[in-house]
Amino acid sequence: MTEGADTSAPTPALDTAYFQRWLERATEVVVEQADHLTELDSPIGDADHGSNLKRGFRAARDAVAEQRPATPGALLMLVGRQLVSSVGGASGPLYGTLLRRTGKALGDAPEVSLAELAEALRVGVDAVSQLGGAVAGDKTMLDALLPAVEALPGSLAEAGAAADRGAVATVELRARKGRASYLGERSVGHQDPGATSAALLVNALVEVAGDE
Repeated sequence: MTEGADTSAPTPALDTAYFQRWLERATEVVVEQADHLTELDSPIGDADHGSNLKRGFRAARDAVAEQRPATPGALLMLVGRQLVSSVGGASGPLYGTLLRRTGKALGDAPEVSLAELAEALRVGVDAVSQLGGAVAGDKTMLDALLPAVEALPGSLAEAGAAADRGAVATVELRARKGRASYLGERSVGHQDPGATSAALLVNALVEVAGDE
C-alpha cells in the first residue's frame, strides 16, 4: 500500500471483469509472498500458510478460467469452493467461507457498488467469525478484515490501508484462537500470517482498480 495514496479516486465498475482482475492479482501476490507467509507461520503455526494459499489460488484461477462465471457473486462463490477443496489446514474453510458468503450476498447482479461490496463482505466476515469463534483482537485474519470492512464504504484505498494497519497490529497481540493460542504469551511479537494474507487480498482489490 503506497503511503499517501489518493483515496478520492473514482471507484471503478465493480463487474465480473474487475473481480477476474482481482483474482489474477491476488494469485500473483500469494505466489510472490508464499515464502514470507510461511515464515510468519513457522513460529506460531504449521509453517504451511503460504504453500497452502498458493495451491488454492492457483486452483481457483484455473477453475474461473474454465467455468467463466458470469457475475461477481458467482465468481467469488466459485473461488470460495475451490479454496475449501484445495487448501489444507484452517485457512481453506475460513477463506472459502469468506468468499462464498460474500458472493452469495452479492446475488446475481452483473455489477455492484462499493457500498454493496462492503455490505456483502461484512456478511462474509461475520460468517468467518462464527465459524472460527474469533473476534477482533484474537490475532487472526479478522484483525485485518474487520478494519477493512469498516473503511470500505469510504474507498478501496482506505480499506487497503486499514487492512495493512490491522495486520501489523497483530504483532503485539496474544493469540486467542487457532494453533498460535497454544503458545500463550510466546505468540506476542509475531505478525499473524492470516491477517497478513488477508491484507494482501484486500490490497489486490485496490491494485487492480485502475486496470480498465
